[in-house]
Amino acid sequence: MPEDLKHIADDYRWGFRDEIEPEIALKGLTPETVKKISEAKGEPAWMTEFRLKALETFFKLPWPKWGPDLSELEKKLDEFYYYVKPPAKGPAESWDEVPEEIKKTYERLGIPEAEQKVLAGVGAQYDSEVVYHKVKEELERQGVIFVSIEEGLKEYEELFKKYFAKLVPPTDNKFAALNSAVWSGGSFVYVPPGVEVEVPLQAYFRVNTAGFGQFERTLIIVDEGAKVHYIEGCTAPLYTTEALHTGVIEIYVHKNAHSRYTTIQNWPTNMYNLVTQRAVVEEGGYHMWLDGNLGSKVTMKYPSTILKGRGARSEVLSIAFAKTGQHLDTGAKLIHQAEDTSGRIVSKSISKGEGRASYRGLVKVSPRADRAKANVECDALLIDPESKTDTYPYMEIENETAQIGHEATVSRLADDQIFYLETRGLSEDEAAALIVRGFLEPVTKELPLEFAVELNRLIELEMEGSVG
Repeated sequence: MPEDLKHIADDYRWGFRDEIEPEIALKGLTPETVKKISEAKGEPAWMTEFRLKALETFFKLPWPKWGPDLSELEKKLDEFYYYVKPPAKGPAESWDEVPEEIKKTYERLGIPEAEQKVLAGVGAQYDSEVVYHKVKEELERQGVIFVSIEEGLKEYEELFKKYFAKLVPPTDNKFAALNSAVWSGGSFVYVPPGVEVEVPLQAYFRVNTAGFGQFERTLIIVDEGAKVHYIEGCTAPLYTTEALHTGVIEIYVHKNAHSRYTTIQNWPTNMYNLVTQRAVVEEGGYHMWLDGNLGSKVTMKYPSTILKGRGARSEVLSIAFAKTGQHLDTGAKLIHQAEDTSGRIVSKSISKGEGRASYRGLVKVSPRADRAKANVECDALLIDPESKTDTYPYMEIENETAQIGHEATVSRLADDQIFYLETRGLSEDEAAALIVRGFLEPVTKELPLEFAVELNRLIELEMEGSVG
């Protein structure tokens, strides 16, 4: 392993790789690859046609001229594997049915324990395929659907077709088009009217293959008066070659429904992480994006909510931690389309070494969105003199009755704060980590306890050696 990756590997406990030979591995971005993906999944003809048209759209759309530099990625498109099928026969309903080698990976990641202790359902994806999916029986009896996205297409085709790619069509942006062409894995969730899922559903995405592109697609429908919390986690090994993650998440929150989507992504520093996340909220509904971003070489992710119905509400709480060699361009979008809608964006970013963290956000109020309210808070913490941060807030207000607020701060890790905490018996690293945890607390307090503890542990790892 090159010297410049050794220190990263020491910190990154998910960097192990399994010696598992895939059953299918498709390299290169071509119509033939797309057809083979669809064929391997046994999809209906309309989905194959959808994929092929999306691929055409991808090649027609220009590369973004704003944000992080993607010129290296553009040159390497044909070097990625766009579909890697592990040696499994599809989502297992019993943990005992999962192939032993893959089971060991997820046991190291804590999936069985998580299922037993805190979760209503668990889905585990390995490279391109979901290898395990299970929802608790009492939720099944209430009509809750929590299956792999492939099973959602096969078993609930009419419901699937009604919502799929309606909120994020292939024409939305270049990477949504890429995902639409080669999507594989992800979750399909439907919560019936009035059903409240009191404990979280969780999906875990694991990349194992070098030079791999993971393109999960998640579709969540929360019907009238229903409630759900969905948690996603992601890791991958550390390779010298780049990897690509391009996900699409579509969430429909119906009248008076309540949903929360939590993402904790801890990618290694060879990953391009380019994700489109969008929710639409009907009258009286509420949706929260809770977004944690650590690792990756480049991240471009801007969770967005369309407040479509009267009184719809949304919050976006995000964390980004960028170290040397990383550019995390993250943010949020709130689109107010109806009366009395309200939203809040809280963005916390940390830059360490020569890392760069950027906030890029949009608040848009349409002419018919009377009495819309929104507030944006962007706070950046710089650990070193070389660290960088940027803020790009966009406000498009087309209604005079709107109440919009924006505040931004940039601060540095202060020597006097470190000194004070050292006088209380903490080491320099412990003091720095404590300050960072306090800085992030407005976001981390919204996490379930188990995940807040894990995120704080990750922050401590990231902060080791930051001062002194």
